[in-house]
Amino acid sequence: MKPNILVYFSDQQRADTCGCFGQPLDVTPNLDRLAAEGAAFDNAFSPQPVCGPFRALLQTGRYCTDTGCFRNNIKLPDNVKTLANYLTEAGYETAYVGKWHLASDGDKDYNQRLDFFTTPVPKELRGGYDGFWRATDILEFTSHGYDGYVFDENGKRLDFKGYRVDCLTDMALDFFDQRDGSKPFFMTISHIEPHHQNDHRRYEGPEGSRERFKNPPIPADLAAFEGDYEAEYPDYLGACASLDENLGKVVRRLKEKGLYDNTVIIYLSDHGCHFKTRNKDAHLCGADDYKRSPMDSALRVPLVISGGPFKGAGHIKELVSTESVPKTILALAGVDVGGAMIGEDLLGVAEHRDPQRPNRVFAQISESRVGRAIRTPDWMYSVYAPGVDGNDAAAADLYADDFLFDLNADPLEEHNLAGNHDYDAVRDGLRAQLLDWIEQAEGYRPQIVDEA
Repeated sequence: MKPNILVYFSDQQRADTCGCFGQPLDVTPNLDRLAAEGAAFDNAFSPQPVCGPFRALLQTGRYCTDTGCFRNNIKLPDNVKTLANYLTEAGYETAYVGKWHLASDGDKDYNQRLDFFTTPVPKELRGGYDGFWRATDILEFTSHGYDGYVFDENGKRLDFKGYRVDCLTDMALDFFDQRDGSKPFFMTISHIEPHHQNDHRRYEGPEGSRERFKNPPIPADLAAFEGDYEAEYPDYLGACASLDENLGKVVRRLKEKGLYDNTVIIYLSDHGCHFKTRNKDAHLCGADDYKRSPMDSALRVPLVISGGPFKGAGHIKELVSTESVPKTILALAGVDVGGAMIGEDLLGVAEHRDPQRPNRVFAQISESRVGRAIRTPDWMYSVYAPGVDGNDAAAADLYADDFLFDLNADPLEEHNLAGNHDYDAVRDGLRAQLLDWIEQAEGYRPQIVDEA
């Protein structure tokens, strides 16, 4: 019997907000239990630290330079095959709740050609999710931390009152009373929390968050720099705690319905958050506030897979990219896409099948710059395209050194070694690996020069 698959998806959540990944406060007890039962990927990294581009990758299993969705406000191409398409063919019932962010399409200044910011996403722009739908394209435009609206599969507006995470989760729970019990299901619950509310320009945890998480321990990689974490981190943790409480509600409903034992739950986020501590350098060629950086604060994310063949896998220390989540989902459903999707089946990593597996990940950076990065256990090296606006171009023919960090000596990524000739040999080795990856992933081999 094919397993049910449920993706519980947060936005802009750091891995270290979770107890299973080092958070000292009691923020995520429900996720921590799932991690103890399944696989906790201690070193999971986003391949694209921007909301829309990562969502495009998650739905297609293809790099953003392939689909063209390299920045926010670019819709999914019409001819791309998505997770929902594959899983519908495999006999699954699909459902989607929350933030979509893949229908509106326009230029970088939001002079729209297609604008579904506050209107229903047409069926043909839902990426193949033809059934249960409780979503909007740009959730922060139709709601705040409290109150708002989404649309159902028929385009009917559904208003809600209360904290957004609670309300969206309650809508998601309705699916289990309506689903076709003859089919396995694939469901995504896509929350926007703990992402800041754009128009309010702050994080919005549930009421009482500032008291509940008053004077929290600040992660060292934030405390080493100036940012807005002192003001915003309590609400941020409050939002993460709400996500976890609602995850618990989903787990309880699965158990009540007798579905839990045959459901694989995947918890992840699109990218992390650097709380305005990064991207203040002279190489910035676009815009940024909380992400769009090759540093761990933006790239490292929570990833837990619980249930099915991942039961008892424990903590996985190898570096993995969340680019592999789509292929892993399809493998769980018995669908082998081969080279049609990037990444790897993460079950193979959890089972340590390949002792020769390269222990490294890569990332494409957009909007703040046109950048590329490689992360190994010991080093982070990144490049940028001089003078190219990260909102205008997906790639470049010429890159220059941007950052080089010795993660053993400098885990907080404070001391940039790019341009330090004592590390030329290290830099050259990482540069060669990065060039090989760009050539394989993007189909051409650019030039990388020394720091501009």
